[in-house]
Amino acid sequence: MAEIYQKYLDPRTLARLQGLDLRARHIVDGFVSGMHRSPYHGFSVEFAEHREYTPGDDLRYVDWKAFGRTDKFYIKRYEDETNLVCYLLLDTSESMKYRGPGMPMSKFEYAQCIAVLLAWLVLRQQDAVSLVTFDHAVRKLVPPSAGPSHMKQLIHAMEETQAEHKTSTGPVFHQLAERFKKRGLIIVLSDLFDDLSPMIAGLKHFRHQRHEVAVFHVLDLAEIEFPFQRPTLFRGLEQLPEVLTEPRSLRKAYLEELNRFLGKVARECRNRQIEYSRITTDQALDVALSTFLSKRAIRSA
Repeated sequence: MAEIYQKYLDPRTLARLQGLDLRARHIVDGFVSGMHRSPYHGFSVEFAEHREYTPGDDLRYVDWKAFGRTDKFYIKRYEDETNLVCYLLLDTSESMKYRGPGMPMSKFEYAQCIAVLLAWLVLRQQDAVSLVTFDHAVRKLVPPSAGPSHMKQLIHAMEETQAEHKTSTGPVFHQLAERFKKRGLIIVLSDLFDDLSPMIAGLKHFRHQRHEVAVFHVLDLAEIEFPFQRPTLFRGLEQLPEVLTEPRSLRKAYLEELNRFLGKVARECRNRQIEYSRITTDQALDVALSTFLSKRAIRSA
């Protein structure tokens, strides 16, 4: 297991991430004292406001004095500090296996490393983290925990998962939006190679459930630059056929279509208050994460 830890948690990378935290930019749910504001709380903290009782509310928070005065039920609301719950959604579809010429890692391996480093940051600050691996269905779901042995569970779940199926993000995101009962920060790690409309609808569902959402759009540099010159056999992934072609004849059209897609994804995320970060597998892991975390720290201040 020590070798597997070293595979993901390089000491030099961890050293460069010292002093950085993964903070919630908006109010999140919670129950344990921490660095993040929560809207639900107990009696030992500062009173915030009343609201009318609705069926299912905890009767411990009924203000009986207000009931005596008004003959109506009101719930006391308090403010406190709470733990963040971070949900890591790792795309394990077949297209994530792609590794371009000269790249040290595939998109899947790179996304795994980012996921483990994010989990390490969350656990270090005594917050809770969950992991979901998915393609056209949920493959693994590790429930949120802040326990000391949780990292081992997360890595084990990733090691057991193979990138070999077709993507279908929309239905998966809708399913998870209904399953995640505790509001938190959802981080998607994916190449996003899927139909845009259902994918955005799924991300929008997370926001509708009042989760905070961030997307790491993981791409290989060859997918961005399309450097191929000689006649090339492109092997289809996710049930697509092989294609033998002359790359120079289609490079312009490919890049135009890709840039149109990337622009659409970024725009749709921005319009829905979803944080969007495009990263390529040639970037140093600490640089990619430091940029993301530093921006969040500025916006949370």
